[in-house]
Amino acid sequence: MNRLFVAYKPKGMVSNHFLSRLKRKYGVKKAGFSGILDPFASGCLIVAFGAYTRLFNYLKIEPKVYRATLWLGASSNSGDNENINQIHLPPTLDETQIKNALQNLQGKINYIPPKFSAKKIDGKRAYELARSGSEFELKECQMEVFSTKFISYCHPFITFDIAVSAGSYIRSYAQILAKNLGLIGTLSALERISEGKFKFQNETPLNPLEYLNLTKNSYKGDILDIVLGKKLKCSDFETSSDGEYLIELDDTFSIIKIENQEVKYMINRMEKCLY
Repeated sequence: MNRLFVAYKPKGMVSNHFLSRLKRKYGVKKAGFSGILDPFASGCLIVAFGAYTRLFNYLKIEPKVYRATLWLGASSNSGDNENINQIHLPPTLDETQIKNALQNLQGKINYIPPKFSAKKIDGKRAYELARSGSEFELKECQMEVFSTKFISYCHPFITFDIAVSAGSYIRSYAQILAKNLGLIGTLSALERISEGKFKFQNETPLNPLEYLNLTKNSYKGDILDIVLGKKLKCSDFETSSDGEYLIELDDTFSIIKIENQEVKYMINRMEKCLY
């Protein structure tokens, strides 16, 4: 079964465990997802079955939009509502101060990823090292914050929407926001609302051609060359400049890469599943 859809991961569940449930539900063996969600987080999870698992690298998944709640006065080693080690009630803030802080924290931001994260250190996940008590440091990264939107402030909780680049850590953003407000804080809730055009729609099957981050190209030679997987010439394509392209046939599609006048199949003759 080839299938692309958006599932809604509930909070309190590891993303891999949730995927196992989906595999049992639909009776499939080969499945994958894009963009892991932390156990405490909920929301949009892009899932693919069968051959469509090969499409993840070509999907347009930006911006990623989240709704987050920052708990002021609480501190956690993991930056979320797990591993809480300190709680106190800070002074009430002015709502305008919060809105200004959110407005000022946009654009490209340097940050240190949480130690309780899926980042790899010498082949091991950072969260595994953190749970074992190992000492290690993570390298500084950069996220791009496309937009922020203030939702509510019910002391000591600030709720806001944020649109970010792929690979961003909202837990780290929350730490910076709290610091800019002169306080400590941790996330108490996080929901991923969307990834690019992907939104939860009751696991409705999607047409992958509508979500590929690729430019369409046309082959001017004998179409049987592609059907038979023959070596292709760069000059036989409508667009011959370097890049990755979508080639659409009647019942299948292919993804090719043109580089230095050479043509390479990235994916060839994948079945269309148009819903």
